[in-house]
Amino acid sequence: MKKVLVLCTGNSCRSQIMQGYLNHFSNNKIEAYSAGIETHGVNPKAIKVLAEDGIDISHHTSNHVDEYRDVNFDYLITVCDHAKENCPWFPSDAERFHQSFDDPAKAIGTDEEILNDFRGVRDEIKKYASTFVNNL
Repeated sequence: MKKVLVLCTGNSCRSQIMQGYLNHFSNNKIEAYSAGIETHGVNPKAIKVLAEDGIDISHHTSNHVDEYRDVNFDYLITVCDHAKENCPWFPSDAERFHQSFDDPAKAIGTDEEILNDFRGVRDEIKKYASTFVNNL
């Protein structure tokens, strides 16, 4: 089974959503983890919009990339430009991928407008994750 690390700035939204979808679509091809160059806690709205799609990430934790230094990953996916540019050196021969997604945690507006931003990012990540797994 291939191991994938999804890396973001705070490991609260985009990386958590990507981890959820990668594991959902994996059919035991991969085991996905997520981490951040900081830890901000798992965003409740990320949990909510994934639950709307039948995926439970309420048990996820926000992890720092240093926690995975001893894991031999096959793939590393950065999901924001900040993480790609600021990630500390990571001792891995993992094949690296990058796809930046807007940060829904920065959305402003009514609760419904903010949730719609989360849903939009969720749908973009879902498409990327499905394609990624299908191309393995």
